[in-house]
Amino acid sequence: MTESTNGVPLIRLEGVSKVFYTDEVETHALSEVDLEIRHGEYVAISGPSGCGKSTLLSIMGLLDTPTDGIYLLDGESVAGLKARQRARIRNRQIGFIFQAFNLIGDLTVFENVELPLTYRGMASSERRKRTEEALERVGMAHRMKHFPSQLSGGQQQRVAVARALGGDPSVLLADEPTGNLDSKNGEAVMDLLQAVHQGGATICMVTHDPRFEAHAERVVRLFDGKILDKGHARSG
Repeated sequence: MTESTNGVPLIRLEGVSKVFYTDEVETHALSEVDLEIRHGEYVAISGPSGCGKSTLLSIMGLLDTPTDGIYLLDGESVAGLKARQRARIRNRQIGFIFQAFNLIGDLTVFENVELPLTYRGMASSERRKRTEEALERVGMAHRMKHFPSQLSGGQQQRVAVARALGGDPSVLLADEPTGNLDSKNGEAVMDLLQAVHQGGATICMVTHDPRFEAHAERVVRLFDGKILDKGHARSG
């Protein structure tokens, strides 16, 4: 999560469009999106439901591909990457935080956070160290032997944040991370992300809630698949 030495944006999208085809209907989810996210930024992508926010995040997270346009990740084009290469980049460079937490029910908190690290062929001692540090960072080390069903929604999302942090990714992509939480737990998760950002992390968060977009340094406004406003950086 370090600043690029050559000033290259961490994420750069140029003319990115996404069209979904169903039967004979074309749905234009994104249209000619240009966007840069720099190392260390905290950016919120805001807009009403159905405006293309999650599609944009999926493309940035290499979970989907654009129909047209260019995506550069840390200066390198991701076009033409094979599925295995994309999976490797997701595992090593991108941390995901989802609205539904996406924890595995029959794994403990510790095992959920450790799991992505096992795909790196990392020594067990290093996996344990990283997992424990990540859980300490989100205040969940004392629950590491519990299962997701034994945790509140807010606690589950904290574990999901720890899982994303464990691999020390270049960027955290958060898709409506407070969507399944009450206002108190939502604010707690926002405070946690703020602390993670202050520790040097780059964060791109999708939200439709003005209360939570206010936590970001910059707000990008999306409507009908188009960027209306790229926002301007402001101090936290």
